[in-house]
Amino acid sequence: MTAAEVGTELPPLTVTVRRDNLVRYAGASGDFNPIHWNDRMAVALGLPGVIAHGMLTMASAARVVTDWIDDPADLIEYGVRFTKPVVVPDDDKGATVTFSAKVDKVADGRAEIDITAICGDEKVLGRARAVVRVS
Repeated sequence: MTAAEVGTELPPLTVTVRRDNLVRYAGASGDFNPIHWNDRMAVALGLPGVIAHGMLTMASAARVVTDWIDDPADLIEYGVRFTKPVVVPDDDKGATVTFSAKVDKVADGRAEIDITAICGDEKVLGRARAVVRVS
């Protein structure tokens, strides 16, 4: 089990999402919604362009926690609110999302960890929180 103290900052994680990642994720998840691959359709629906799958962003955010804990099975609760989409341009640079996390509370063998996800200057997840077993 991982030891934790209130205020502990987890090592940050930076993920670059490119269009090819969206294609792979669509194949794995079965989510072929055109907003994840077609600029024309995304814009027609009021989006700024092609966006990453929300679950892909959510899974990437969880990595900042699972990379820190000793055993991924110690992640016992996880949830987020989606506040802004991750817009993925049609170029070789993609979209860079930086995830950070901090232990907010430790009690009864559990730690509550707040996660922040920033893409550009925007927070793309709200109320992102994980609960893990700790020693």
